[in-house]
Amino acid sequence: RPPRALPAQPSPAAAARALRRAARFVRRALPLCRAHTVEFFTRGLWERLVAPRPDAVLEALRAAGPLARPLAAGSGGAAAPAVKHCFQKSFPFLLCADDDIFSSAFCENSEKLINVHLFALAAKYYSLSSLGVCTPLEDVLEALKGDSEGATGIKPDEFMNNKKSHEVQVMSELVDSIANYCGIKQVIDIGSGKGYLSSFLSMQYNLKVYGIDSSSSNTNGARERNRKLKKHWRAYQSRGRENLKSQSLEKANNRPMESEINCKTINEEPLNNASSLQNRDQVIIQDLVPSCDSTEMATHETDTETEGDLVTGTKSHETKPSEEVLAVLNILPADAVEDFSSSHYNCRELCEEEKVQRKMTSLKTKARKSSELNVYFPLTSCITAETELNDIITDLENCMMVGLHTCGDLAANTLRIFTAKSEIKAVCSVGCCYHLLSEQFENQEECHDQVWGFPMCQYLKDKGWCCGRNARMSACLALERVAVGQMLPIESLFYRAVLQVIIEEIYGVTKSDRHVGKTFSKSSSFIDYVRRSLKKLELDDSKLPDSCIMDYYEKYKHRMNELEAFNMLKVVLAPCIEVLILLDRLCYLKEQENIAWSGLVKLFDPVKSPRCYAVIALKNQSCS
Repeated sequence: RPPRALPAQPSPAAAARALRRAARFVRRALPLCRAHTVEFFTRGLWERLVAPRPDAVLEALRAAGPLARPLAAGSGGAAAPAVKHCFQKSFPFLLCADDDIFSSAFCENSEKLINVHLFALAAKYYSLSSLGVCTPLEDVLEALKGDSEGATGIKPDEFMNNKKSHEVQVMSELVDSIANYCGIKQVIDIGSGKGYLSSFLSMQYNLKVYGIDSSSSNTNGARERNRKLKKHWRAYQSRGRENLKSQSLEKANNRPMESEINCKTINEEPLNNASSLQNRDQVIIQDLVPSCDSTEMATHETDTETEGDLVTGTKSHETKPSEEVLAVLNILPADAVEDFSSSHYNCRELCEEEKVQRKMTSLKTKARKSSELNVYFPLTSCITAETELNDIITDLENCMMVGLHTCGDLAANTLRIFTAKSEIKAVCSVGCCYHLLSEQFENQEECHDQVWGFPMCQYLKDKGWCCGRNARMSACLALERVAVGQMLPIESLFYRAVLQVIIEEIYGVTKSDRHVGKTFSKSSSFIDYVRRSLKKLELDDSKLPDSCIMDYYEKYKHRMNELEAFNMLKVVLAPCIEVLILLDRLCYLKEQENIAWSGLVKLFDPVKSPRCYAVIALKNQSCS
């Protein structure tokens, strides 16, 4: 039958238009974006960049823009008309104005911010959800899945923290849907870390996953985590068996006495003490995690339900386990389930015919296991745009690439490898750590052979676009968390800004390769903070009495509200810089000829996981 239609995607022209509009606003806001709060007092940033008073700035930001009414998660592009209506109601002249109207938030000559209310509205207007270029996750899943039902299994929240569980659960469902749509079983997880996503894709969705990470400690961590996961599944199975036994005994006690009951025996030995499992674990390669669908076992043909029936989810008219128990048992890896020998069935002797039948069933099951066993391979390798995957994965076949919070250039290189390698039929990449991106036009040095993380698309390359490291660092700020009441660490930022004054005025140091790090959390007071920091910076603190340190504190403490307002401005701008980076990647994909579908999809709740947007693309070949 013909392939299902994918959801509507933004056209190349629409994506390029959104990028141009966002870039125009961000360019005017770059002085704010590029300012570093460490230099807040030493460079007089408030006086240079902001005209209104701090209290007026904070009041305006809370009255309008992203902090006033955060856009609902998963709203996609549907919020754009409502946001535009809000602008037009507040500013009727927007009806006849173009995007340049938002540039008037800044003074043309001094580049100072002069209209905070207009600035806040513009920041909201140029967010991804307002520009109308995002595809709702629900639409993507509906198109990919059609009428088919998703897999059921254990939620990962019992062995991952809340944030990671949320990310893995949402993204793995999407990845599995894309893989099924494209008819592929191999997945390459770039920047796999400790293998949270990789192992879950393998065990829950029966996919063959190669997790590639540049850190050997991460790879070893992934291997150790898989070992613990197997133990976790076994504990779940032991608990499930106890529940099944209780159900069986309860129902048996409730049956009429005249009913004849065929006995059955459930092996209650702890699985991790079974010699068969110990021997089997010795020959299993450490890198592998058996998939969840390999739990079928040879079972004795009888009208009495066996435990094997329960593990495979077979229904019986006598005993029907709860859906929760079935979900637990269905996801268990193969070596977490013991094979049943004839000693488990001591109710009666087996006839020869039944023995032959059992043997044949067992052979078929083993053959099916060997052919269907899907695994997770943690591999250590540094991935660049020039990486040849065949050198790392010898059995590379039609596959898809995924990345959950791939850092810096790795997210950009994932897209480049996807477009260049014919075997890779789809990609789903969620980037992070924008401050680690390399920028082609940042240092004005000619490096013709280098592949840069930003920009990727032709438009920004032609414009020589450069964000700068501080702006990219600002893009990592979590606006949604601030919007729901999670406060900025203003006191620690204030400590660091005043420390910079001390370092420059007392020690004459303006630049240093050393970092203060997380000194604030270990400090009992400002004096303690300064002394700890000076030691880290290898500066002699003996010539600095406590009274001198406190004089600096008293001099600047009344300006703490300036620092708070300044950082709130940077937080409000953060999504606009992220828009620029993500639209750059989307436009790069739109420039390629072999892409059937590409889009930006909000996967996660941004309060739980601030870097929540995925760049997704499918090639023409994968949909034929």
